[in-house]
Amino acid sequence: MQSMTYLIAQFGTLLWFALAVVLFVLESFVPGVHFLWFGVSAAVVGLIAFVVPIAWPWQVIAFALIALATVFWVRNKSREDSQKSDVPDLNVRGAQYIGRIVTVEDAITNGRGKVRVNDTVWAAEGEDAARGSRVKVTGVDGTVLVVSRADIAA
Repeated sequence: MQSMTYLIAQFGTLLWFALAVVLFVLESFVPGVHFLWFGVSAAVVGLIAFVVPIAWPWQVIAFALIALATVFWVRNKSREDSQKSDVPDLNVRGAQYIGRIVTVEDAITNGRGKVRVNDTVWAAEGEDAARGSRVKVTGVDGTVLVVSRADIAA
């Protein structure tokens, strides 16, 4: 234990930078973003210890606090609900067709059929309609367009 205390006292600041490098290297090999924030914390503690000479137990406490702060800060910033998009339906292709009038390709019987949107045929569900009739897209359920008769969907 005494040799460890001597090593930390002798190379304290450099050990923090070495730990930061080791953690950054580990980050490049391990999938995900696990070691990056601990590496940043080690580098920050190394800078603090370089500028302000503080005892190594306080450096360890500072490392723990900075590591916790960075992990919680990143976790809060990367939350799914905090990332708002200006195009929320970008990956829901059928949602772009809501409100459009389309033509029934295969008759809608028993609530299921197909409609043509431009040059694409989509599965559809809604009120029964004959082939060639016009329907309005009122919603989307996965890859199925929800339609209603165009004359009553105004």
